[in-house]
Amino acid sequence: MANVKDLLARKGGNVLVVSPTATVLDAAEQMNAEGTGSVLIADEGRLVGIFTERDLMRRIVAVRLDPGTVPVSQVMTTALVTATLEATIPDCGALMSERRIRHLPVVDGTQIAGMVTTGDVLAWQLQEQRSVIEQLESFVFYVRQ
Repeated sequence: MANVKDLLARKGGNVLVVSPTATVLDAAEQMNAEGTGSVLIADEGRLVGIFTERDLMRRIVAVRLDPGTVPVSQVMTTALVTATLEATIPDCGALMSERRIRHLPVVDGTQIAGMVTTGDVLAWQLQEQRSVIEQLESFVFYVRQ
């Protein structure tokens, strides 16, 4: 069974990280530049929160706060759900579905190791299904010969 370590080896472990003192505008600009829907918040290398597009809409835009003056620490999500490198991809998918989250930070002890997204889980599932289909097709072709 594939685990998060396998997925990150294929995908890469690069993650967008900002300081808790960064403004929401800074975080949003970096998210936009990287084409990502979330940024992790770390204080002296320790994961302390996550800030997502959902947080931006609900905690800034909808309440008409100025993103240029609000530090991300005031509006980040601190009730973190994380995965380890040993977690299986199906377990991550189930956890994300159950908790209704799209971004799952991956930690290795106290260090940030990467991020798993719903898109990553879906791509992995599709690849697994393709492999099974190819194996079945080769078996059926072999039996018919």
